Amino acid sequence: MAAEVETMFYTREKPWHGLGTLVAEAPESREALRIAGLNWKVLQEPVYTENDELIQGYKANVRDSDRKILGVVTDRYKVIQNEEAFAFTDALLGEGVRYETAGSLQEGRRVWLLARLPREYIIAGERISPYMVFSNTHDGSGAVKTALTPIRVVCNNTLNLALRTAKRSWSMIHTGDISGKIEEAKNTLFLADEYMSALGKEFENLRGIRLSEKQVMDYIEILLPVEENFTPQQKRGIERLREDMRMRYFDAPDLKDVGNNGYRFINAVSDFATHSTPRRKTANYRENIFARTADGNPLIDKAYQMVLTA
Repeated sequence: MAAEVETMFYTREKPWHGLGTLVAEAPESREALRIAGLNWKVLQEPVYTENDELIQGYKANVRDSDRKILGVVTDRYKVIQNEEAFAFTDALLGEGVRYETAGSLQEGRRVWLLARLPREYIIAGERISPYMVFSNTHDGSGAVKTALTPIRVVCNNTLNLALRTAKRSWSMIHTGDISGKIEEAKNTLFLADEYMSALGKEFENLRGIRLSEKQVMDYIEILLPVEENFTPQQKRGIERLREDMRMRYFDAPDLKDVGNNGYRFINAVSDFATHSTPRRKTANYRENIFARTADGNPLIDKAYQMVLTA
């Protein structure tokens, strides 16, 4: 199968990787689990050497549907089943939550789900829809993570800025008191209104930071640097990316009335980070874009910090 997407569903428009099962409307958790291909469990089994000697302290995480070994973990590792993840988000977001997309990456080693929060915000005249992303690994490579991701509706750009004044994500490792940690996560994610309020104030602040054309050009060159050891071909590739980002700032129809300011620049960088094709397109580049939905995008955060010091 192409890329790293194993199974998934999506609603409305075809997603970034072009795979999955289209459904007419966002389903509830039990149906979402089934059509996303996530209705399987992870079993923990002992690990042996080639000579049938038990390896103490380790277990194999095995998918029950096909006996696929997802990873080898320590015996302190506690599995969070896919159905538990959906039950968690049901409890977090309330009865009747609808899932926009969910699926499996890397042959089941990583799973995710994306749910749209019921409230839409009008911030600085913009329609902003907050989404909650839940991601989990079954191979021991990462933590459970939940994150709030605001989407600018007019262009589907992510605006998940790393604010100093409000938290938008929470994570936990697969050891210790899992149930207690999940309760902590509920308390954290209920602070969505606080983050959105802080984001609105920051948007107004960014609108007040005036940027000259030269500043914008300089910032783009800093964000997309040309290294001394680059080949002529690499330099041309970077220049194409720079021109792409310039067009998203100067020519985007949805930004023409925003003014020449930090808010416009952040939106242009976000549009570039969310939708542009990279200079070197790896097999899983779209999955990396999606991963940054939860983890945050360093390019957007770097642009944000530069504008704050303008």
